[in-house]
Amino acid sequence: MRQSQAIGSGIPALDDILQGLRLGDNVVWQVDGPDSYRKVALPFVRQALKDQRPVVYVSFVPQARILDPLPGYLTTKVDPRHGFDAFSAQVNQIIDEKGRGVFYVFDNLSVLVADWATDELLANFFRLTCPYLREKETVAYFALTRGQHSHSAVARIRDTTQVLIDFYHVGDRAYIHPLKVWDRYSSQMFLPHLYSDGVLTPVSVSGDASAISQTASKSPLKVKADSIAPWDSVYRKLAQYDENELKLLESTPEIQALRQELSQMIIGGHPEFQRLADKYLTLSDLLGIRNRLIGSGRIGGKAAGMLLARKILLREHGETDFSQVLEEHDSFFIGSDVFFTFLVNNDLFRLRLRLTRNSQISLEEFNKVEERFLTGGFPGEIMEQFKDLLDYFGQAPIIVRSSSLLEDGFGNSFAGKYRSEFCANQGGPEERMTAFLRAVKLVYASAVNPDALSYRHQRGLGEADEQMAILVQRVSGMLYKHYFFPPLAGVAFSHNLYRWTDRIDSNQGIIRLVFGLGTRAVNRVGGDYPRMIALSHPQLRPEVGVKVATYSQRHMDLLDLAENDFATRLVAEVIAVADFPNLHLVLSFMEEGHVRDPSSPRLKSLHNSILTFNQLIKRTDFVKIMRRLLGRLEAAYGYSIDTEFTAFVDTAGAIKINLVQCRPMKLPGLTEAVSVPEDIPRDCILFRASRTVSGGVVSGIHYIIYLDPHTYAQKASPGVKQEMGRVVGELNRHPEIIREPIMMMGPGRWGSSNAVLGVNTTYADINNTAVLVEIAREEAGHIPDVSYGTHFFLDLVESQIIYLPVYPDDPQTDFNREFFEKSANSLSLLLPAAKRFEEFIKVIDVPAVADGKYAQLVADPRQQKALCFLSKQPKT
Repeated sequence: MRQSQAIGSGIPALDDILQGLRLGDNVVWQVDGPDSYRKVALPFVRQALKDQRPVVYVSFVPQARILDPLPGYLTTKVDPRHGFDAFSAQVNQIIDEKGRGVFYVFDNLSVLVADWATDELLANFFRLTCPYLREKETVAYFALTRGQHSHSAVARIRDTTQVLIDFYHVGDRAYIHPLKVWDRYSSQMFLPHLYSDGVLTPVSVSGDASAISQTASKSPLKVKADSIAPWDSVYRKLAQYDENELKLLESTPEIQALRQELSQMIIGGHPEFQRLADKYLTLSDLLGIRNRLIGSGRIGGKAAGMLLARKILLREHGETDFSQVLEEHDSFFIGSDVFFTFLVNNDLFRLRLRLTRNSQISLEEFNKVEERFLTGGFPGEIMEQFKDLLDYFGQAPIIVRSSSLLEDGFGNSFAGKYRSEFCANQGGPEERMTAFLRAVKLVYASAVNPDALSYRHQRGLGEADEQMAILVQRVSGMLYKHYFFPPLAGVAFSHNLYRWTDRIDSNQGIIRLVFGLGTRAVNRVGGDYPRMIALSHPQLRPEVGVKVATYSQRHMDLLDLAENDFATRLVAEVIAVADFPNLHLVLSFMEEGHVRDPSSPRLKSLHNSILTFNQLIKRTDFVKIMRRLLGRLEAAYGYSIDTEFTAFVDTAGAIKINLVQCRPMKLPGLTEAVSVPEDIPRDCILFRASRTVSGGVVSGIHYIIYLDPHTYAQKASPGVKQEMGRVVGELNRHPEIIREPIMMMGPGRWGSSNAVLGVNTTYADINNTAVLVEIAREEAGHIPDVSYGTHFFLDLVESQIIYLPVYPDDPQTDFNREFFEKSANSLSLLLPAAKRFEEFIKVIDVPAVADGKYAQLVADPRQQKALCFLSKQPKT
């Protein structure tokens, strides 16, 4: 087959995207109607005639000609009324007689169904004809009317053809979206493109793409996977009515009963979720979810929370019209039943059951389990729906997110316990499918990762029904160079536990804001700090002067489309010149130790720039909108809430927000007022803290696990630092240690992925501690990040672990250095195999070194004070 010569389609912009047509290509256009097909067929014929190619128009719809009479091409008529066999034979004869290198335009194939009464014969005709045309080195145009054929027929045509293109209209705008282009690839080939005046413009802004694709594809999953009987029966009974009939009948007892049944199947039976679903989700909403549900089963807590939050914002009235603020969303859901089918079909069910019951697994064991999950496969009907999903998104980046039944619920958030996998989603269909399947399997495997099992065990959920559904979302953002990311992202809370001044009103909430993907807002990362915005006083900062630059964001997370992967880059490397939209809203400049905000939207230079978001806060409605968003959601939920979002400022200066997650927030509660004692003898004080964000009293602390910041920074090799988290984890699970309250103390940021900046533990390594102390020594690079809003911090809150940073070099801290440095080390007595870590990790048996006294901690978050001291064990 000669493939080197590019064939023109008559639309130069399309040739650029497809890298031209080739001899042997069959091109199938899915169109709205004959007018759309005519718009692409006529340029093709004109170009072919210009290039002196023989062109044959195969006409079988006399009343609706696709081609106008033009000199130079031959029209041949075929009558489909004589049946499939005669029609196919006649077409075959035409191809045989015309010979090699002929170009063809066929009438819309969809009209054949009127005579043949079946999609199956239509697909059979194409599968017979397409290979013969390819053998003759032709180029042939065909059309199908969108939405008129069974998925199986379209799938067979897709598998046979070389090129498949969607051509549709949204309002008065036309869009061309290539779905399959055999043996060719370009970076924007599979995106939807706006087609206007011969120009094709890729739609790369996520919100625009969502609105366009959702309008164009009312039922993006063209086949429903086989499902259990109740699913089928309820859905069939409701699907027999059109949308207008359902609105009229929705209040009738029968439809109400069916609606309730469908809601239970999709959302689940938790009474609080059901209360919200009954109030805010209409029957049309539920059917819309079902139309985007792969397989059957529930959609899980994360998906349900996102959907409910959006409906609350759109349906509750207030000062802000959120229909003008929220981006369109077009998520898909992989039902929880698919998880169990995957486990059973791939012989993983018993393994998962055993691991869940044992509740403990090492990281090494989990890596082997993960590899087993990655070798698993899915049934054919699920794979077909996955293809539909990837066709829908094209090359738009997507994220595959866990949405288990217990996740984001009332009381248990499972924040960060299960995986979310970004798919940059570049390459051809096969490459994109491979990456997507890997992401789904990794999310499934995360159901038995060490952190998740420890979390479940800690909350008495070891035997609870934990099914893993999946939420597949379009990544919110925009294309800049070869990078894709949102300008703004973060987490927002309706209640603020982090009050660094009495002026702040806790009830108005707080935002943790970053530039780029929101991963840097929810994870503890090295060398970077998000902007903390107290919504009651948004311009207040915990830092002043040069400290603003120290505590700012330097790196950003994004999707590198050239590398087809998630990446971290320096902000200054990505934004090297001032051509990114609205930079003046997010950047400020350091000049002689002071922060200067831009006075004009036009930035001439980015020298000495830092991310502050100052002008975003001062000059836009961002803070006002977020305050109202959080207030409206909290009022509907009846609980404090925790959200994840992305945002940007459009060309008109309006704020647009994509709410990607919402869940109830568990607040640490005090049953009584806490008062830090003032009469403790100085020699009994272990330390003071002045930035506590959670409070309470912990008495009878028997063991202190202490990692000395100096030896950690100066003497520990990178390999030793990486291993320390594992040793801490063993101590955390040691039966002798956890019989009574314990306290962990160590340098910098616990839970950081960067061991240089702190102890690289996970939740499973610290979940049994009562107090977690981050020791700050700036000269060693150990600067605690009061990471309010990260998954790590939420773990501490939910586990009622008191967290506080301590600054030993501050005279007001009263840090008892002698006690920590000179107390005997019990590490090798408890863990003989860890003896080589004695220089770095000290286990202090408090009553053994303090004449029978125990450590006690009193923390008052209202006064931002905490005191740890030695005292006699209180009688019980």
